[in-house]
Amino acid sequence: MKIGCPKEIKPQEFRVGLTPAAAREAVSHGHHVLIETGAGHGAGFEDADYVAAGAEIAANAAQVFANADMIVKVKEPQAPERAQLRAGQVLFTYLHLAPDPDQTRDLLDSGVTAIAYETVTDALGGLPLLAPMSEVAGRLAPQVGAWALQKANGGRGVLMGGVPGVGPAEVVVIGGGVVGTQAARIASGMGADVTVLDRSLPRLRYLDEVYRGAFKTRYASADATAQLIRTADLVIGAVLIPGAAAPKLVTRAQLSTMKPGAVIVDVAIDQGGCFETSRATTHEDPIYEVDGVVHYCVANMPGAVARSSTIALGNATMPFMIALADKGWRAAMQQDAHLLAGLNTHEGRLTNYAVGKALGIDVVSPALVAKA
Repeated sequence: MKIGCPKEIKPQEFRVGLTPAAAREAVSHGHHVLIETGAGHGAGFEDADYVAAGAEIAANAAQVFANADMIVKVKEPQAPERAQLRAGQVLFTYLHLAPDPDQTRDLLDSGVTAIAYETVTDALGGLPLLAPMSEVAGRLAPQVGAWALQKANGGRGVLMGGVPGVGPAEVVVIGGGVVGTQAARIASGMGADVTVLDRSLPRLRYLDEVYRGAFKTRYASADATAQLIRTADLVIGAVLIPGAAAPKLVTRAQLSTMKPGAVIVDVAIDQGGCFETSRATTHEDPIYEVDGVVHYCVANMPGAVARSSTIALGNATMPFMIALADKGWRAAMQQDAHLLAGLNTHEGRLTNYAVGKALGIDVVSPALVAKA
């Protein structure tokens, strides 16, 4: 199979879909790997690293899209990239279709077989290709939140860990999954007073037992959420419904009850955000203010630490990429129901029920498509 990897063109996105290690693995399996020149620069990988791994360097993205049987990326294809996709081609990347009707329509029109990292599952009910970036984003969230809290950036001027005689920042993490757990770990490690909200009592029990009181836990009732955000200096949105749009858990009216200069970091912005006032931003222009509250809503947070993120993502995606290339997407999915869960579109048909519900589009069973 011809595996192609173009350079990411989303603003301030420095990750790359294939590491030299992944390219070498694919070549060792007999596949042809085509990398756009400069694709790995942002993550610290040079063209020479890919050549040494046995890959071919393409002069531009057009060559990659025209010649590859499977396109491997990081972020969802932008409009100029979507225009180059075609029926019979496999796209393997993050998609986040539920809040993005334009992308969904373009993928359906192209006929491409699109497999989303974020909906591939595992035997434990997890999301193995989303998890590494969730870990990165979760660990970044308190870091960028602390930066946004600085007075020069519009925040309250509160130090996360406080100092002797001065209390620490109050941090609320909404969601106790991978993102929320990592955010709570880092924020508590910075010395903040941290509370994690979640609706799963088993999850709250797990967090309490494993982290032994490093941070507090609360059941995520509407009343508890409203109460805690009123006194919070930093609120981190870490809610995920796989494949679906994120629920709006903090309204515009509730925003007005927060402290002036408080900060919101919406890690769920890839799925539309979990605050009513959230809108996607970029690393180039990451924050904005609504009703005196600073919003940090960068849609590709892990891109800020591109090398760590690229290697972590490559470790997770490589086995699935090799399976798709070795067996073909149909056979690979017939043998692996967890990979099948990643199928989102095929030949103009939507195959993910959460996306279909969010966008009001009819859905075809992915299992039926894979058997066709």
